[in-house]
Amino acid sequence: MKLELRPKEECKYDMLSLGEVMLRFDPGEGRIRTARHFQVWEGGGEYNVARALHKCFGMNTGIITAIADNEIGRLIKDLIEQGGVDTELISFKKTDGIGKLCRNGLNFTERGFGIRGAVNCSDRANTAISQATAEDFDFEYIFGELGVRWLHTGGIYAALSEQSCETVIAACKAAKKYGTIVSYDLNYRPSMWSAIGGLAKAQEVNKEVAKYVDVMIGNEEDFTACLGFKIEGNDENLKELNLDGYKKMIGEAAKTYPNFKAVATTLRTVRTATVNDWKA
Repeated sequence: MKLELRPKEECKYDMLSLGEVMLRFDPGEGRIRTARHFQVWEGGGEYNVARALHKCFGMNTGIITAIADNEIGRLIKDLIEQGGVDTELISFKKTDGIGKLCRNGLNFTERGFGIRGAVNCSDRANTAISQATAEDFDFEYIFGELGVRWLHTGGIYAALSEQSCETVIAACKAAKKYGTIVSYDLNYRPSMWSAIGGLAKAQEVNKEVAKYVDVMIGNEEDFTACLGFKIEGNDENLKELNLDGYKKMIGEAAKTYPNFKAVATTLRTVRTATVNDWKA
């Protein structure tokens, strides 16, 4: 199916992302456990798409998120601005100085080497965006008055809290109301969904979100875990993927959700930390 984008001249944004932006701590070539110095960057599963689209193609992009209003939050905002992403739609949340009211998410990522895989350590409980509700963002104004050609969000943000689930659904509904294309990356993380209902909650939320999605993105586990589809001829641990069964499953997903105009998927085989095989 053809993707009909709103005319550029009637929209402030070519694309908006909805999700969390964390402060990423990078130990360089070292290990997290022995590091004494870190470089810091901003990052987030949904946000990274907006940053890349601006940097690679010069598109007008922005981020819908919430940040704790302290010095760390201002650093995150500054890093976002350096990436060329508009910050007008960031909601700054009052803090109490110790993180009980809300805080900013932190992410420590260590590079892999050889057979030793990368290590990720996130510290993102009680963050400002996980507490934000749909009422914190005026979606009627954003999609109706400002104008947005494309909205991107995903399952990492949705899994943060009950409020995040509701906010994702509200944003997708408003986007569709005003003719905005919606893309969604299922990006299933069991550990993130565990606190709000686990697999059952992930399927409940993602099946509802899927009704409003034009471009659905995910790998084999995402479609089976988040949307409940089965791959014929596959072992339950997905160690060996039946490609014919996988293609058939994607077809079933498209039939179940006729609103899908495109389904994007990747297949990845990890050889070493620096050598991966990719298919799409």
